[in-house]
Amino acid sequence: MSLNVIETSGLTKVYSSSFGKRTVEALTELNLHVSDGMIFGLLGPNGAGKTTLIKLLLGITFPTRGSAKILGEDINKYGFKNKIGYLPENHKYPPYLTGGNVLQFFGKLSGMEGAELDKKIDEMLQLVQLSKWKKTKVKNYSKGMMQRLGLAQAMMNNPELIFLDEPTDGVDPIGRKEIRDILIELKNQGKTIFLNSHLLSEVELITDRVGILNKGKLLREGTVKELTEKKEEYKVAIEGDSIYSLPQEFIQKINLQKMENDYYSFKVDSTQELNNTLDVLRNNGIIIKEIVQQKNTLEEMFISLIKEAEKEKVQ
Repeated sequence: MSLNVIETSGLTKVYSSSFGKRTVEALTELNLHVSDGMIFGLLGPNGAGKTTLIKLLLGITFPTRGSAKILGEDINKYGFKNKIGYLPENHKYPPYLTGGNVLQFFGKLSGMEGAELDKKIDEMLQLVQLSKWKKTKVKNYSKGMMQRLGLAQAMMNNPELIFLDEPTDGVDPIGRKEIRDILIELKNQGKTIFLNSHLLSEVELITDRVGILNKGKLLREGTVKELTEKKEEYKVAIEGDSIYSLPQEFIQKINLQKMENDYYSFKVDSTQELNNTLDVLRNNGIIIKEIVQQKNTLEEMFISLIKEAEKEKVQ
């Protein structure tokens, strides 16, 4: 039975100016549940409220109203914080420190000392493939190396839940692949990962569930499959040209369209109509080689959803 590692109820954050004349609602009535052992991706354009949510959950800032729990504890308490790792966006470390020095500093903050600390530093550097860079000053690290070092830092206290704010931002494709592999390894170890990102292709590859946030509001939440399926559109591969034996009225009804090679697309209103359509095809001597439910990419769905939300706001 999975447990909710993160729970929010009506979580709202309103920022106001010094004199209270102007307010910005950065997060609005957010209800969200993240189960243990999953990679959850929170997507949204810049200014959507993603970083605000992480800061609320970590107790860096406080909600205007609503509530949230982390690992079963109210976010106003501090007992859960030693079970959390955090990699902020655009993190910086003193350039004169080596990679080993950085992890030593954060390890000591977590209460580790001596042989235990030395062992943990070596384990984390090995996990993120930076062992040979242990004694190299971070001013000589590439962007990808800095991100991997940040991941190692977030893991020093062996957390149950890890918050990552744009972990692959500015990293080249090879570096992004290396970071994805590390995140999957952490998931396999039973860690829960909460990932903020605007790189949709990255999120699509590794997340179990995704939330779409825009201007402080959660527009949609679900698995990548649930969010990207075109629920009524299918494509079918058939043998030969027998498709032209179908009644013209039927072709128009399902909006049958020629695609590449032997594929055709069509639309139906329900599962029952899908089965009826397949029956008509077979009854007309058409041999079906394959049928596939059509999908959007996550990027297409995301852009469509954001545009739809903007239209509703204008109206």
